[in-house]
Amino acid sequence: MSDKPTNAGRTRVYYAVTDHGAAILDARPYRGRWKFMDHLTTELWSALMSGTPVDHAITALSQRLAAQKTVSADRVRRDLTAVSGDLDRARLLAPAHRAATRPTPHIHFATPTPNRPMKRTAAGAGLALALILLRCAPLRWTIACASAATRLPGRPATTTEAEQLHADVRHVARVWPGRAACLEESLGTFLAAALTGRRCRWVLGACPLPQSAHAWVEAADTIVGQAEQDRVWPYTRVLEVERSN
Repeated sequence: MSDKPTNAGRTRVYYAVTDHGAAILDARPYRGRWKFMDHLTTELWSALMSGTPVDHAITALSQRLAAQKTVSADRVRRDLTAVSGDLDRARLLAPAHRAATRPTPHIHFATPTPNRPMKRTAAGAGLALALILLRCAPLRWTIACASAATRLPGRPATTTEAEQLHADVRHVARVWPGRAACLEESLGTFLAAALTGRRCRWVLGACPLPQSAHAWVEAADTIVGQAEQDRVWPYTRVLEVERSN
């Protein structure tokens, strides 16, 4: 495990630690999966990922918990042994990268009117590409394509520009017969921005308690396109894709 923040890179497992445990995005399966851990599982997982032998990690945690909670060390050991087995079977004892730590971004709830038809064409192209990637490709390929889009020429989008693009994508999505929720809309906005010479940040995040995941777009360190009645913040960023310079 590495605490070094990553953009997207070649890693396939991304994570963030919160006050309620850890949220992990495993991009190795075909579709990608979210996994959530409580405090104890997170502590054991962190110890194992840092190279601590299983027996040593379980013994140390068992003794400490037994002293703190007046419970049997043997019982704690059995529970932790079962947890370590679950982690191994889930293939989570593999290199993972921690999300970058950033100040809590401002959330802009404005809902501007969609742009001119020409801009809406770019929004339609971005959404179409997002839908193709998310429906037909593994998540790791989608992340790779999003990372490739950051190399297109352009300048950082302003908050207003990103909001307008998100509104255009949402407008186009109304005629789409299938699902077009936060993941599709945010990636569509990110790609539409790249196609129009603008750059923004695509973020996948989660909330361990209650367990939920979300995707959004940021511009000028502001989260755009959020409906005030739809989401409870804050979500913790787990993976972000943006231009590195």
